[in-house]
This record gives sequence, structure tokens and C-alpha cells, in this order.
Amino acid sequence: MSFCFLLIGKRKAPFSVISGNVGTRQNDKLCYNAIYMETLVALCGVGTEKVVANELRKLKLPIRDAGIGRVRFQADIPGCYRALLCLRAADRVLLEAANFPAGDFDALFEGIRAVDWERYIPPNRGIRITKVRIGKSRLQSVTGVQRAAHKAAAARLCERYHCSRLPEGDGAAELRVYLEKDQASVLLDISGEPLFKRGYRTEGGIAPLRETTAAALILLSAWRRKFPLYDPFCGSGAIIIEAALYAWDAAPGLGRRFALSELSLGDSGIEKSLREELLGRVDFSRPVRIYGSDADHRAIALAKSNMARAYALARGETLDQGILNPPALPCLPAIRVLRMEDAAAPAGIPAGFIITNPPYGKRLGALAEAEAVYRSMANIGRRFPGWKLALITDHPGFESHFGKRADSCREMTNGALDSYFYQYEGRVCP
Repeated sequence: MSFCFLLIGKRKAPFSVISGNVGTRQNDKLCYNAIYMETLVALCGVGTEKVVANELRKLKLPIRDAGIGRVRFQADIPGCYRALLCLRAADRVLLEAANFPAGDFDALFEGIRAVDWERYIPPNRGIRITKVRIGKSRLQSVTGVQRAAHKAAAARLCERYHCSRLPEGDGAAELRVYLEKDQASVLLDISGEPLFKRGYRTEGGIAPLRETTAAALILLSAWRRKFPLYDPFCGSGAIIIEAALYAWDAAPGLGRRFALSELSLGDSGIEKSLREELLGRVDFSRPVRIYGSDADHRAIALAKSNMARAYALARGETLDQGILNPPALPCLPAIRVLRMEDAAAPAGIPAGFIITNPPYGKRLGALAEAEAVYRSMANIGRRFPGWKLALITDHPGFESHFGKRADSCREMTNGALDSYFYQYEGRVCP
């Protein structure tokens, strides 16, 4: 009989006892994964923190706190994989390896060196400090903090693995150090590539919307699959594809891998089991009323190819790079070339959602061109009576050009771009 013990207080290595003897490393890992709760940080766009928090609650992962562009939560290793695979609006998930006072370089060095890095990082991996952020702290040098952090973590790993230096090159574990009011948070990236890289987009068009931002817009708009959804500026298809994944109950991370699997904490058995569970939940049986159009023929070709790839990945298929054509199925969005001015609600559909990302002046060209597009949208309410309009733009004066004040406006970010999410609740006729 095997027993696992949860140690309360100072963090120590987990262990198991089998008939009074110390267990094997595999038994230790299984026990650890079953009982130990890690503290994690989900990074997200500013203004989408509540969206990510709601997603975590639905995944039954307890939230510790939230700040600007981040939500801290707890999870065991299965929960880590579930967050990576299922979160739609988070850009990254980081594991908080340590949190301690660091008023000077000695405290920073000793605090990082004291971390059990060998529990996270295997012998064949180097380390890289990818980001340092400092706010209201006595330590001010970003490069100094970066050097001290790397030296401290490397010293610990070299001591434990009996080597003089760590491997260099690709595949290094990525660490971040955040200093706020002399308190250091040391974070290990378990995502790898940013989570907005779902695996279905080969090209993004001229000014692509991040997939995580697109998912956040859908969730913020309160769209549900029973309503039709239309994007008249669909570009390469981010909004309509994310809506389709949501309608299918398809986890957005099924088509990619994660850095967690390359770390000591990774568990291929847990990951395989969870992927099979999530694939079993995908439901293509319900017809969807999701529509996308754009005046750009090339953008529509990209959107159709990306849609075909997303559908294949949601089915558990492995894809090669290349342009694909989506099959004609009722579960797939309808995508076609069409000017926004020529679009109208389908006959017999009294209500729906228009969720879109109209051209940005800063991203696509002159500001005057974007403002002309906003003015041309003014009669969209007459062509879509009773439909809700939700859109993201970088223009704080969108309402003056559109001709009507929004029912709500949320400041948020799309990548590094400050943006505004305007919502009109089914009455957009000026």
C-alpha cells in the first residue's frame, strides 16, 4: 500500500512510503502531482481580467487574487494542463516559483538560489531570463536584476546536477522576475509559445487580431451559440473561428504543445488523458449560424484556410503547413467576399450579434481612412435591426464618427495597442 503525505508549512520535496520503504521517483511524481497545489499567474490583456477569472472558476481552479493584466490562481499538475488547454482569453500561464522580499541584490540572489529549481528544470535544460519588470523598488537596474537572477538559478542547478555550467541554446526554461515595492516574484513560463498561437493560423493578414483578444470580445459580449454571429470585417477569421471553437466546446489549446511537458513537472500521462477527455467533449452536431465577410479576397482565402485548420485540429488531427479549403458542413461558419456596406441580416432572423474589428488607423493606414469606415457603418442598424453591435478599435472618438453613443465602452489592450471595446445593445440606429 502506498501513502502520500502533504507537507504543511515550509515547502519540501514530496515523498511516498511503500511498505515502510522510500518509493521510486515515479511514485514520488505521481503522489506530488496528485496533492500539491502550485501558484500560477494567467497573463491577459488589460481589461480582460474578469473574463479570465470567470474561465478559471468554470474550470474549478481557485483564484487567489487579480491585478492589471493578470489573475493568480492555484492548480495541481492536472489543473495546470487544464488551464493551458482550456483558457481562451489568457496570453500565458506562468508558475510562481518564489515570492520574497528583495530590497537589495544579496536578498534577490539568495531568494532565487533557495528555490528548488531541480524540481522544475531537468538536467538537460538551460535557463533564460526573458523579462524583468520593476516598479517602486530600490533595485532599479533591469540588466542587473537579470544577471543576478540567472546567476543565482544557475548556481543552484549546477550544484544539484554536479556540473560547471548549464546547457545553452534552444529549449532553455524561461524565467521572469517581477519586482514590485521590493517584493520579488519569480515566475517560470509553462506555456512556451504565447497561448494566442493556437496552431490554426498560417498567416494573419495585414493587421491580425490576437486570438485571445477575439475570444475575450466574444465572452465580454455575452454571445451564446443559439444566436447568430456576424463579423463584417473578418480579415483572417480570428473572431469567427474563436466563436466556432466556443460553439463546438473545443478547447483552444488542442492543436499545440506546451513548455510544461518539457519540464520536470510535466506528466505525459496526465496530458494524454486530459487531451482525450477534451476531444471527447467536442460537438460538431449542432449547426452554427456564424458568418464572416471581408472586401479583401486574400483575407477571405486566409480565413477559409484558417477555419479548415481549426476544424481539423478540433477533431484531433495533425496538420502540415499550407492552404486548406474548409469542407461544406453545417457546423462551420459561412465565409465570403462582401463589402460591409452590402451586408444585411439574413431573412427571418430578428436578433443576433455583430462582433467585429474594423480597420484601425494606426494599424492599416491613415486615420482619416479609418474614420471614413466608421462613418460608413452608421446605417448598420437599419440593415441589422435588433442586432447587438460590439466592436474593438484604437480610436477613442469612434462614437462621434459612428453617430451614436455606445451603451458601454471598456478600455482594453490588443497586444501592445491600447484599444476600446464599444457595445451597442441591439439599438444601433442613429
